[in-house]
Amino acid sequence: MNLLDRHIFKSVLFSCVAAVGLFAFVVALANFVRDLLGPFLAGQIEFGMMVRLLLLLFPYVVVYALPAGILTGVLLTLGRLSADSEVTAMRAAGIGLLRVARPVFVLGGLGMALALYSNFESMPWARVQYHRELADAMRANPLSFLVPKTFIRDFKGYVVYVRDRPAGGGLLRDLWIWELDSQSRVRRLVRAESGRVDYDEAANELVVRLYRAKAEERTADNPEDFSKFPKEPSLEKAEDLRLPLASTLRQDIFHVKPEWLRYRQLQERRAELAKQGPAPGKAKEFAIAKMKLAMIVQEKANLSLAVFAFAFVAVPLGIKVSRRETSANLGIAVLLVLGYYFLLTMVKWLDGHPEYRPDLLLWAPNLLFLGFGTWLLRRVER
Repeated sequence: MNLLDRHIFKSVLFSCVAAVGLFAFVVALANFVRDLLGPFLAGQIEFGMMVRLLLLLFPYVVVYALPAGILTGVLLTLGRLSADSEVTAMRAAGIGLLRVARPVFVLGGLGMALALYSNFESMPWARVQYHRELADAMRANPLSFLVPKTFIRDFKGYVVYVRDRPAGGGLLRDLWIWELDSQSRVRRLVRAESGRVDYDEAANELVVRLYRAKAEERTADNPEDFSKFPKEPSLEKAEDLRLPLASTLRQDIFHVKPEWLRYRQLQERRAELAKQGPAPGKAKEFAIAKMKLAMIVQEKANLSLAVFAFAFVAVPLGIKVSRRETSANLGIAVLLVLGYYFLLTMVKWLDGHPEYRPDLLLWAPNLLFLGFGTWLLRRVER
């Protein structure tokens, strides 16, 4: 690698690292707000655990940040070099465009290898570990779900409101519990001056014992019929209410999603499915299940190839656009990335139609980008 190669490689590398960091931050921030911010503010997870969970997020966000970051970094660097007439000087010295782009292609290949490892190994491990540790952290302090002066909707079939929860113990004051039916309509309201809550670890439920409680019960068939007065039994101590935590603490997370399987596990799952064969009268469902597993493998491979495809198309595009403005190049990169993922999503909609071979159609966006990049390279070279 001569001086020119090192100059271009370093320039592109620094821009790509910065762009990947930017996109990774945006994706990680969205996941942080959705999954971690609420439990952290409610005291359900500690600061140290939150930092560890954030670190476990990054192998996941890199899957999406790496292709977009490579594209943006190459566009920014070559656009700036072209606007400063450095590319023109190189070509005037007899250096062809492919020779100028060689360091970019090397970087794209290294990025593709990193994406392959991340998609098939580090990301699945980190994703499973992230959800497992998040569930364990929240399960270690289940009473923290009862946040005072907040309408709590974490319990399936219930909405809970607690005015005050003194520090220490499970004492509650001014407790309201709305019990919902299958259509999320209130069929029972329980109010209590006080209560005490305990955690039943075996059943994974909060057991609430109410004192000086009143209950309003409405008709089960039409609880929104307010023309009928509800039943209002008054009790010194109501029966224990059990609030399920299974969905809240995600105990079902150990039924790992197929997208979170490593490459070896995916191949084992596919071999096991093929060995089982279709059940009688379930040939179509069997074909769809096989196709979904095949599409997961192909999608991971395609997202890895997208790193090189984006770098490839960014070379002639950056030189042709010749812009120094960061915002303009960033806008072009965002539009290309959105177009790529839109095409990918359209193909994934066909996962219920294995006869169309959506696993092979997943390669179409990458082939389209590589073809577009080849066409642009020839135009710029001429």
